[in-house]
Amino acid sequence: MADDFKFEIVEHLITLSESATGWTKELNRVSWNGRDPKYDIRDWSPDHVKMGKGVTLSDEEFSKLLKELGNK
Repeated sequence: MADDFKFEIVEHLITLSESATGWTKELNRVSWNGRDPKYDIRDWSPDHVKMGKGVTLSDEEFSKLLKELGNK
């Protein structure tokens, strides 16, 4: 089934916020299904077993985002 996937948080970059339940919104480098890691922003349970919906960006997309934010 498509819901069987593997992930590995390769690098934790920053915790953006934390809810009263302990879930954190984080920017990490995550490898999905053994592929090269990508930048990823999403909510994580305290044990990092469960996750919420998020946004995954390639290196190029993340660089473009940083560049555009720097021009604001």
